[in-house]
Amino acid sequence: MSEEIPALRRGPRGLKRVGGTWGEVLAEFLGTFILIMFGDGAVATAVAGLPGSGRTATSVTSFVGVGDWLLVVFGWAFAVMFAVYVAGGISGAHINPAVTLAFAVRRQFPWNKVGPYIGAQVAGAFVGAAVVYAVYQSAINSYNAAAHTPKSSGHALPTFSIFATFPAPYFHGSWVGPLVDQIVGTALLLLLIVAVIDKRNMAPAGNMGPLVTGLVVGAIGLSFGVNAGYAINPARDFGPRVLAWIAGWGEVALPGSVPGAFSWYFWIPIVGPFVGGVIGVFVYDYFIGDVLAARRAQAEAPPAGRAGEGAAEEGGFGDGGFGEERGRTDRGPSDEGPRGPRGEGP
Repeated sequence: MSEEIPALRRGPRGLKRVGGTWGEVLAEFLGTFILIMFGDGAVATAVAGLPGSGRTATSVTSFVGVGDWLLVVFGWAFAVMFAVYVAGGISGAHINPAVTLAFAVRRQFPWNKVGPYIGAQVAGAFVGAAVVYAVYQSAINSYNAAAHTPKSSGHALPTFSIFATFPAPYFHGSWVGPLVDQIVGTALLLLLIVAVIDKRNMAPAGNMGPLVTGLVVGAIGLSFGVNAGYAINPARDFGPRVLAWIAGWGEVALPGSVPGAFSWYFWIPIVGPFVGGVIGVFVYDYFIGDVLAARRAQAEAPPAGRAGEGAAEEGGFGDGGFGEERGRTDRGPSDEGPRGPRGEGP
């Protein structure tokens, strides 16, 4: 079917350009754009859209508590799933700098593509957040007016949470708990992503990988989302955070400070996911990946008495077995993570 669709670009020169890294960068941009459109859009619905539309009890209340959280969690799960379906066949749909870095460290993803991928992800997140803001600006302004929390007041956290994350009050401004939370959440994300795309294990059949990846993000949101909004994705937090800063949220967005609550928070959803992502992929490889590689090596071992000849013919363990599988994983799905009424989401 795809062969029958005429290309928009004319001539072989234009098509050749998008057939390589530039095409992958475009896919990462669009995938992350879709991630933020659906993810931030779900939070905007819960925080400002439903209350302001007259479909709930008051102008500042939607479902309250669990209902709000479930709307946000499922919104981000769908966001990740559709983003991976869109970009997965081109770039592997990392849509998350933590995934890109972890794959470069352990999955033979080319280091020279790390910068372009991350740049495209941040740009896609920023543009996605800008579109959400344009669509929901009236609802956001209405909520802020009803709650007497103008954007410039430094206390408009509910509407700021549409775009980026912040810590729960019980951390009392400490960065330790939120940082640990982001490391653990992103470690789980990467551990499960590499499990989903590892064909030596129980990888989903056919094109079910994006669906399962979305469920992974949903599970993290349900279990580890409320501490700090489960950004688990530096681009998903930083790109919309910059948009919120430009749109008038001021220091609440950058550097991420609310007097008496938390200060200079913006770096937590960046550093935490980068550290957690690398930890997650190493944990999977140590406990599962190496076991699968050992079993494959044993199954492919030559008959007794011919070990030297077999090893020479097969090119050794690193080339014919695990190394080949690892070389393909940079094409697998990613994510990214969601956020919710506290700026939750990948």
